[in-house]
Amino acid sequence: MPHANVTVVSLDDQEVRPQGYDKCSTQDFQLLNVLGKGGYGKVFQVRKITGKDYGSIYAMKVVKKAVIVRNQKDTDHTKAERNILETIKHPFLVDLVYAFQTQDKLYLILEYLSGGELFMHLEREGIFLEDTASFYLAEIIVALAHLHKGHVLYRDLKPENILLDAEGHVKLTDFGLCKEKIGYDGSKAHTFCGTIEYMAPEVILRRGHDHAADWWSLGALMYDMMTGSVGSEFATFL
Repeated sequence: MPHANVTVVSLDDQEVRPQGYDKCSTQDFQLLNVLGKGGYGKVFQVRKITGKDYGSIYAMKVVKKAVIVRNQKDTDHTKAERNILETIKHPFLVDLVYAFQTQDKLYLILEYLSGGELFMHLEREGIFLEDTASFYLAEIIVALAHLHKGHVLYRDLKPENILLDAEGHVKLTDFGLCKEKIGYDGSKAHTFCGTIEYMAPEVILRRGHDHAADWWSLGALMYDMMTGSVGSEFATFL
C-alpha cells in the first residue's frame, strides 16, 4: 500500500512525451538491466515495446514517492529536476523523452547514453591527456553556461554526473540538486549541498552562492582530470 501522503506529490498534470506520440505507462517498456540504484529508487535500461519508437532503448528513472515525501527538500528537488529536464534543452544535457506517474511512483524516461560515466573513463585512464581533458571541459562549459542562462545553478558537477553518448560527447545528468531562479541580479542560494571534493568554499562555509560555485567545481574537475586527484590538493593548488 502506498504511503499515506504520496498524493501530495504531483510533478505536473501534463505527461511529457514527444509531439505526436501516444501517452505511455510502465506497460509500454521492457526492463533490460539495472543501471543504478539509490535511496530514492532505481534506474533501469528499458526497451520501448509500443508506438512509433518501438525498439528504442531508454533509461527509466523510478522514484518512490513514499521516500521523497519524508523531507520537503527532497520533494522540491524532485520537482525541480523534472521541471529543468522538461524546459531546458541542450545537446550537452541529458534529454527527457517521457514523464508520467502512478499513485506511488514517478517515472522519468531519459535518453540512454551508452558511453557510460566520465568517472569510469577517468578511473581506467588515471589521468586524461590535455587534448582529451580540453575536449570534455569545453563541452561541460557550454552546458553550464546554458543552464546559467536559464537561471539554473547545477551544484553537483563531478565525474559521476557526466555521461558520454555513443560518439563520446558529454551529457550532464542528475539535476536533483539544481537551484532555479538564480540570475545575475545578486540573488544567492544557501543550501549546503553537492559533493564535498568539488564544492566551492562559499558553499561549504554557507556564505551564499551563485553561478561562481559551478565554475569552482569545474576547476576542481579539471584538476581531477589532469592529476587524478581532487580535494585538499585542489585547494592547496589554488
